[in-house]
Amino acid sequence: MKRYDLRHLKDNFEPRMKEILGETHKPSETLIFLFEIGDFTPVQRSADLVKECGWELYNSLKFNEVDWTIVVKKD
Repeated sequence: MKRYDLRHLKDNFEPRMKEILGETHKPSETLIFLFEIGDFTPVQRSADLVKECGWELYNSLKFNEVDWTIVVKKD
């Protein structure tokens, strides 16, 4: 399991997330991403990106008032 904190990228987290999803990971490895949500549109964008990259979204939840966490896995 690896955790990636993308909150410092604010609304521009998608290029880095896509880069990470495209890297080689251990088989069935779980990745956790943290990012800022603002108006909630990044939540749907992140889910779309995960699907586009061939990963499965396992969990998506609000971490606190401004941060969102998603858990993804590739079988």
